[in-house]
Amino acid sequence: MIKQDRVKKRKKILMITAENKEINSFRKKQFNNFIQITMPYLAGFIDESKYDIVLIDEYNQRIPYDNHFDLVAITVNTPNAVHCYKIAENFKQQGSKVVMGGPHVTLLPEEAMSYCDYIIVGEAEETWPKFLEDFYNDCAKEKYMCDDIPSLRGLPIPKRNLVKKRFLTKGAVIATRGCPYKCSYCNLKQIYCDSFRTRPIEEVIEDIKNIRSKYFVFWDDNFFGDIEYAKKLMIELRKLKKKWAAQVTLERCQDEELLKIAKEAGCIYFFVGLESFSQEGLNSVNKGINNVDKYKKIINLIHHNGISIQAGIIFGLDTDTKDIFKETLIACNELGIDGATVSILTPLPRTPIYEQMKNEGRLNTTDWTYYNGKTRVAFKPKNMTEDELYEGYIWFRKQFYSIKSIWRRLRVSKANILYNLAMNLGYKLSI
Repeated sequence: MIKQDRVKKRKKILMITAENKEINSFRKKQFNNFIQITMPYLAGFIDESKYDIVLIDEYNQRIPYDNHFDLVAITVNTPNAVHCYKIAENFKQQGSKVVMGGPHVTLLPEEAMSYCDYIIVGEAEETWPKFLEDFYNDCAKEKYMCDDIPSLRGLPIPKRNLVKKRFLTKGAVIATRGCPYKCSYCNLKQIYCDSFRTRPIEEVIEDIKNIRSKYFVFWDDNFFGDIEYAKKLMIELRKLKKKWAAQVTLERCQDEELLKIAKEAGCIYFFVGLESFSQEGLNSVNKGINNVDKYKKIINLIHHNGISIQAGIIFGLDTDTKDIFKETLIACNELGIDGATVSILTPLPRTPIYEQMKNEGRLNTTDWTYYNGKTRVAFKPKNMTEDELYEGYIWFRKQFYSIKSIWRRLRVSKANILYNLAMNLGYKLSI
């Protein structure tokens, strides 16, 4: 007699990287958006003898509402939360079970629980496989909590083959997790275990070898969180002859040996959270690790080693006045900042700045759609109106990617001129 578990059918699982129309319209105009790695990575844990997997990224795909799935898994960030809840409602009405995880679910689990059948709270390396096994055996619990700090050893290779129409931008890799700093607008301390961890170098290299494209990004929060680890990894990375970018903190870039190894390993770009050119502003959000007086020296050193800088810039700090937009543009031009990812300050749930603004009565809404940092202002600024903040942010983006500014900045930088020119013109066209 054939055992029951041998004839049990595979269950159909739909994995969704959600993106509402407002954010999608903003991002699709840019050409260098790498994939969100969460769902391809979580798909790597799935036993395909038990599950038939469909992965959908709303960046460039439509959700197949007409198809039936036993399980729908959605990763939820705050600006997409309302959109994700609508997706869940639609599938639940069709008889599918819905599981949610991700930053917003971890920040506000009780809210998320009211819109789905199951939630995964916190880091999912241990809870996600347990949930999948329980669901397959029809005994899943409503809530799975991350109780222990997960190791980054033995992680699966992301199933990038499930990602469609993204050949040049499939390459996202995790080497480390966490950040040693505690900026008051950042929610990393609330969504991750408070422990900086590294992944075994040989496993990172194998993961990168799995990427067909020559280009990839490290999806780490602080790639230089452990400098000695980063050096050893990059020495091994040299052999692959790939081109890559990573997010780092500026103060860690004073090590010239580190920069030389990065360049030899194929680094093109650093994403650096400068955030502001006002030391008072930086101090107000606990970003004192950035020293404005040292910006020029360190940025020159990075450029001298042939690496470009994509600066993260935030407008709307409590010290910002209407002059901040012009002052920031002048500073970027003088320093030769190669590119900028510009955001409006966003008080994400449970962060110190959210609690501060809530206590001060300065939050405009708890409609999470407003919390995307790109198209809306979710709070009352101190030294300008919401409209003045938004209009100044738009003015800066247009001026920064004007031909005049592009020419000035690239002449100062002199790093990766052709790549920089293409990227800047792409942003200009999108704006």
